[in-house]
Amino acid sequence: MGNTKSGAVSKEILEDLKLNTKFSETEIVQWYENFKKQCPTGRISKEEFQSIYSKFFPDSDAQTYAQHVFRSFDTNDDGTLDFKEYIIALHMTSTGKTNRKLEWAFSLFDVDKNGYITKAEVREICSAIFKLIPKDEVSQLPEDENTAEKRADKLWTYFNKGENERVAEGEFIKGVMDNDGALRLIQYQPLK
Repeated sequence: MGNTKSGAVSKEILEDLKLNTKFSETEIVQWYENFKKQCPTGRISKEEFQSIYSKFFPDSDAQTYAQHVFRSFDTNDDGTLDFKEYIIALHMTSTGKTNRKLEWAFSLFDVDKNGYITKAEVREICSAIFKLIPKDEVSQLPEDENTAEKRADKLWTYFNKGENERVAEGEFIKGVMDNDGALRLIQYQPLK
């Protein structure tokens, strides 16, 4: 039944990923072969993920942000990423449509996974994003977003919510889509 070779991606996962990503069967199989070489157990631990992620930000402290990214992709909460979670993560952050990326961003900001974002969660993620910004770039940021707290406060204003209110996923997506400034604040884009 299906693909019984232990080194190959299962037919079920392959079909699911073809339906839910823009990757071709060939691309998925290539990703799987590379994944198995890098992760012979078929899983990436949080520590391995943090190590890999930190290589993308050599001049920054990416540990905290990597932990949040990992949490948002570990959909079954087992403390590891399997191949399917890994590919969905790759798809959503690289080729996914804006709406899908914002759905992922919402899950990143929803630290306690209760379906809502609070200002405290916005502060927590903005602090993690801020650690990605190299020190020499911080001085070039606008005055109203040159600290993690200011960045969180500025982002929170886009949602028209009070200090103790919360934001649902649809409100988050609409708030970011309606405001170019909000889209910029929920991520770190290196200066060119």
